[in-house]
Amino acid sequence: NIYIERFWRTLKYENIYLNDYQTVPELKSGIKEYIEFYNRGRLHQSLDYKTPAEVYFGQQTVPSDECLVDNGLIHQAKQQLKTGAAGSLN
Repeated sequence: NIYIERFWRTLKYENIYLNDYQTVPELKSGIKEYIEFYNRGRLHQSLDYKTPAEVYFGQQTVPSDECLVDNGLIHQAKQQLKTGAAGSLN
């Protein structure tokens, strides 16, 4: 299934390869946090820059601090959601 394969690729490139997990519990915790971020904090181009949670539940969600990775784009997107500003992410 292409969707699952793409998810695993994204998980590896955006989380596992970037973190130096030393123990299995640390890895499990990191993956759990990433999946929370993926579903509630990461904007998806294929979903018209909405989160999967927004699409599935039919409402706008503001991600919790635990699921945010502050890489600039995420912070900017969160601010745009709060202010209702439209436009592209720089």
